[in-house]
Amino acid sequence: MLLALIAMAEPQSPPQFPEGKPKVVVTRHLARSVEARMAELYDAVLNEDDVPMMREELVEAMATCDVLVPTVTDRIDAEMIKGAGERLRLIASFGAGTEHIDLAAAKERKIIVTNTPGVFTDDTADIAMCGIIGVPRRIREGVELVRRGAWTGWAPSGMLGRKLGGKVLGIIGMGRIGQAVAHRARAFGLEVAYYNRKRLPEALERMLGSRHIDSVDDLVAEADILTLHCPLTEETRGMIDERRIALMKPGTSIINTARGELIDQEALIDALNSGHLAGAGLDVYPEEPNVDRRLIAHPNVMTLPHIGSATVEGREASGEKVIANIQFWKDGHRPPDQVLTGLV
Repeated sequence: MLLALIAMAEPQSPPQFPEGKPKVVVTRHLARSVEARMAELYDAVLNEDDVPMMREELVEAMATCDVLVPTVTDRIDAEMIKGAGERLRLIASFGAGTEHIDLAAAKERKIIVTNTPGVFTDDTADIAMCGIIGVPRRIREGVELVRRGAWTGWAPSGMLGRKLGGKVLGIIGMGRIGQAVAHRARAFGLEVAYYNRKRLPEALERMLGSRHIDSVDDLVAEADILTLHCPLTEETRGMIDERRIALMKPGTSIINTARGELIDQEALIDALNSGHLAGAGLDVYPEEPNVDRRLIAHPNVMTLPHIGSATVEGREASGEKVIANIQFWKDGHRPPDQVLTGLV
């Protein structure tokens, strides 16, 4: 997984700012309490209207600010970083993901990058469980049946789904969120199998009631429900493709709350339409906010609007982490959530 190996040098003394406070540009509207604190502490430029900044606006902001606070939907590429002003010394990203930032280019420019890991773990795991429960039980189809006024009443053979108890839940990516999902899944009688680049300690496996599978191919072939919780890298992009979907048992469900690009969308749609896959629970898509109409039309695809982290508590905690990272950097210390580059 992409994680930290090589740290950039800590500032030896607190940075100096022409206005006495660091100029901080925030690309999206954050929680009111977070914005109020930023306005108090910094020369903060806030996005009250919450209109996503265009590339040109990001470039302009990076030319004059000390700190940029982007979100996971802001693409900060190498060209933008190389052309940034000399004042830009910190990119304090709001959210756990970092694939939207060219970390190598930031390292070359000695620009520190931070994120906000950990605060969305339970929230995202809860949304994943919605799909893990809802897709086999055909929840979306049932809700729409009632809302259309087409439900004719209880019937012995009506709206039959699949029970969860005894089924194999395959988890790809056993980090914080994967582990939180495994913990929840045990309460529903699911057998948890997982693939991770680095196997968990045996004691943690026992605690989570999970077993390690040596390859993605073997895991997808065994799972009744597959849920994705790995980062987006060049290695994982399109990892659930036509070949791997063909390895899955007929009637398998796929849940994705990680990144839309992990799945080959055309292969997914083909397998759903053929009936090879029973359904899917999706909170992320390759070209957000655009959602393929064929997914929306499928009766057993739960299409959520990227709400895995959408709780008041989680978003406030993420903003507080952003502020903590800025404060540590402002005071001349290494931020607690500094993102480091390298492969482990």
